[in-house]
Amino acid sequence: MSLNALAPAPHAAPLPDRDVASLYTRLRWQIFSGIFIGYAGYYLVRKNFCLAMPYLIEEGYSHGELGIAASGLSVAYGLSKFLMGAVSDHSNPRLFMPLGLFLSATIVFILGYVSWATSSIATMCILLFANGWAQGMGWAPCGRTIVQWWPQSERGLIVSVWNAAHNIGGGLLGLLFLTGMGWFNDWHAGFYVPAGFAFVIAVFTALTLRDTPQSCGLPSVEDYSNGRQTPHRPEQKISFRMVIGQHVIPNTMLWWLAGASVFVHLIRFGVLDWAPTYLKETRDFDVEVSSWVYFLYEWAGIPGTLLCGWISDRLFSARRAPAGILFMVLILCALLVQWLGAAQNPYIEMTAFLAIGFLIYGPVMLIGLHAMELVPKNAVGAAAGFTGLFGYLCGSVAANAMMGYTIDIFGWNGGFALLTGACVMATICLLRTQMPHRSYANTPTEHQDKPTGACVCPLLQPAFALEVQEGHHRRHKHQE
Repeated sequence: MSLNALAPAPHAAPLPDRDVASLYTRLRWQIFSGIFIGYAGYYLVRKNFCLAMPYLIEEGYSHGELGIAASGLSVAYGLSKFLMGAVSDHSNPRLFMPLGLFLSATIVFILGYVSWATSSIATMCILLFANGWAQGMGWAPCGRTIVQWWPQSERGLIVSVWNAAHNIGGGLLGLLFLTGMGWFNDWHAGFYVPAGFAFVIAVFTALTLRDTPQSCGLPSVEDYSNGRQTPHRPEQKISFRMVIGQHVIPNTMLWWLAGASVFVHLIRFGVLDWAPTYLKETRDFDVEVSSWVYFLYEWAGIPGTLLCGWISDRLFSARRAPAGILFMVLILCALLVQWLGAAQNPYIEMTAFLAIGFLIYGPVMLIGLHAMELVPKNAVGAAAGFTGLFGYLCGSVAANAMMGYTIDIFGWNGGFALLTGACVMATICLLRTQMPHRSYANTPTEHQDKPTGACVCPLLQPAFALEVQEGHHRRHKHQE
């Protein structure tokens, strides 16, 4: 399939004003169901390998070897989330997102159904790398869709609700793993049973998604939110080179968010990916109990993410960093309780474990949302992919490979020490993102002549954006 086949849908003729409000509402619900269920489907075929690791260890593989294999997915996902995120900025999400899910489901089906797929570390690493690349086609079209259909004032809540999709998908994976084993009495069913459900969800996603509001004959979200129901001129197209060279690489704030993403993802996957193995080795939990714990960890993140989005929008006036910092401090407390209190009382350990699940997905969500609000709408995939690149290429790889070898050498105490240090570093990076910066959510448009009043740091924006901002200030001063 060529990239032209994935090109964005053309703008349609404007609909009559009387039809705009009702169609906007209906399509928002329809599209949200598509990106929500579709992204949950991606998680049915992402972390299957981690649930299978205890069985692979019984077959003779070491923690470090399996960590290396699992890191293949993380490396590919980080690269793909950045590169395919940039491609998604110039693609139709109705085609782009289900294509990635279909490819991912196919690879996971092979991992479970074909005997040679788990016969060596090299084979598993190659297949997991391919799956990670397909998985990178999921986040960016969802982010692009949210920015196109919802205004900035509502995105904190919308993104936090949508972000719960991966908690639901990740939690359901544990249940489907058990269901597959019950049906077929084979741990390989933990791969091919979830893959079957993912194929169905890919079809649903293709049927429900739409491209931009303008492609449906509706006004842009900015015009609609401000009461203007006539589509304004098309947005300026930005080349990949311009996106990277002018909106991503020179943006200091994105680099700090990328650093925070590294350490947040190290904690997220360091806890989640090794939980089944940790519980089996330290508590002698069987796969049924471990799968339920995996399920509860993921689903505990749903109310936590919603709370984090609400705090960010309502208590901190759409400022993303303060809510992220608050949650990271609480995660640090939970990690210390789990580490130091586990030997005395297993119930305290499980409570701290679920508290980490409740808290960790809020900062994950806010980092992506913050990145999207630092760039124009047609560069959101690249910006979010940039932070994801570091989060998965460094943080998730460290959670897989570094955690594996740390546990082999220093035991589980060494693993907890690594997670605690990552929590401190993530908090430092998020503190740095509180400095004044430009948000493209408040950038003047052709309908807005007044400056935003936001404090602008010259290091955080490309040259042409500085000229535009300075021009607004000069004109405003002249009028006074």
